[in-house]
Amino acid sequence: MNKYYLLITLMLCLGCSPDSLTTVYEYTQPYNNESNNTTDITPVAPVIDDSKWADDSISGTKFDLTISIVFSDDGVQVTGDTKGIVSVEGGNVTVNNTSGEKVKYELSGTCRNGSLKLYSSKKHAIVLNGLELTNPNGAAINNQCKKSCFVVVNGTNSLTDGTTYSSTLADEDEKAALFSEGQLIFSGDGTLNVTAKGKSGINSDDYVHIMESPVINVTSSAGHGIRGKDAVVISGGSIGVNVSANMKKGIVSDSLVYICGGATIINISGAASYDADDAEYKGTSGIKADSLFYITGGTVHVVNSGKGGKGISGDGIGCFNGGSVRVNTTGSNYGQSSSGRRGSSSSNSVSAKGIKFDGNLFFQDGTVNVSCTAHEGVESKAHILVNGGVIYSHSEADDAINSAKTFTIQGGKVCGYAVSNDGLDANGNFYIKGGLVYAFGSGVPELAIDANTEGGCRLYVEGGTIIAIGGLESGSSLTQSCYSASSWSKSTWYSMTVGNYVLAFTTPSSGGTTLVVSGASQPTLKSGVTVSGGTSLFEGMLTTDGSVSGGTSVNLSSYTSGNSGGFSPGGGFGPGGGGRPGGW
Repeated sequence: MNKYYLLITLMLCLGCSPDSLTTVYEYTQPYNNESNNTTDITPVAPVIDDSKWADDSISGTKFDLTISIVFSDDGVQVTGDTKGIVSVEGGNVTVNNTSGEKVKYELSGTCRNGSLKLYSSKKHAIVLNGLELTNPNGAAINNQCKKSCFVVVNGTNSLTDGTTYSSTLADEDEKAALFSEGQLIFSGDGTLNVTAKGKSGINSDDYVHIMESPVINVTSSAGHGIRGKDAVVISGGSIGVNVSANMKKGIVSDSLVYICGGATIINISGAASYDADDAEYKGTSGIKADSLFYITGGTVHVVNSGKGGKGISGDGIGCFNGGSVRVNTTGSNYGQSSSGRRGSSSSNSVSAKGIKFDGNLFFQDGTVNVSCTAHEGVESKAHILVNGGVIYSHSEADDAINSAKTFTIQGGKVCGYAVSNDGLDANGNFYIKGGLVYAFGSGVPELAIDANTEGGCRLYVEGGTIIAIGGLESGSSLTQSCYSASSWSKSTWYSMTVGNYVLAFTTPSSGGTTLVVSGASQPTLKSGVTVSGGTSLFEGMLTTDGSVSGGTSVNLSSYTSGNSGGFSPGGGFGPGGGGRPGGW
């Protein structure tokens, strides 16, 4: 087999200093027809340098001047403007700072027909001290400065834009209720409520960083919730995003979304729709990163009820390296193929999936919990590598977890529960080398663990602890021995002992006829056990380190060939059989 190495350097320009994310891939040419797009890969996840955002704390900047601006419906009061940089017209305030000073603007008061626009060659701060500002003609705050803009949130504040942006200058951008050409860096411990009626809620043409402990709530009926062109970074705070606009996203970046702290809750209800600018149909997403999604800490909960909506998606790479992620997609597929599944896509159909990335998917640490009604729970159009963490994915209508190319499990704890398809599915080779794997398939031709046998690939079981209800792909290479239970019962607690390792699991109310188990040594299996204590995983379907009692021994026999899978009884491919690609 021919091997070669490809070194890819991904440059994410964030402010003045780009981060260099280097990923090394080892490709192995497939032993069979190269046109089947099943090239093996052992990817190494990119690493993010946190020092990029070390200077984002406002405490590191000394300000030369503080100006107080108090809004009201009767006018605006300005104090502290010793440089004469603030002008007022009705409720509209314009700052033109050519003084070379770093200025802090303290904003307060209530105005139902006002705005703030800033021009400056220096970084500055906006301190929100109980501000309620509505601009019926455009953005409430429009920062045209390309330097850092610190937004300090004190007390309770609200910003609302207009349904039309009639006051926008022809040569300027004004993309959100709170818009900035430069970086938007949020801190403080107050609350900011943003209501977007005409465009997005918060938008930076550089990056958005939410740190410390502000509460930021964004409701948008017209555009995205929060957008950072170069990046959205969440290292603290409590973020709530509600988006009802079609095609729009809760949190989105043209490059990077990086979450290392905070608590983020996103609700999306808008449907897929036709984008005339790009001449294609597009769906909504709770979080979308065009280049890289990366999480190392914090909590994220995404609910998407829109047709053709996704929970977390990206055109590039997804890295789950820590934190806690929960995704629920309850909407149906959008378009002509909305009632069908894979193999029936069309140019005006958009699928509703839990987590979906066009690039590689890495699971290194943390917990990921996905529930999807209409399509795959988790999907990569490239390769999936699991080294750690706890991953649970449930799909009512398609594969629970699907990779378009190689799927490798080396560690961690993985559960794929498919009600009517494959539990874990690779359209290339599937390698299980370690970890704990619990998989449910709906029954022949759908399997618990499936590889693309029709394309000349196979499932390789080389290690790990495995429970598979629905059987393994036919022709699997079983370096580690696998065993078939004489029978299994629905909705029943079982214990499985491998050496000194004891775990307990409950079976689903439906599934394939075959129960296959495997471990470092031959397991013993009991049915009808009682379980107490321990660590609960996979929505309570499996327990480790618990106390197990009672039960009846289950006979195990050597499992050698796997189920017959891949083709439906009527000829042609069944839904997802034999590792068929994930569609739309």
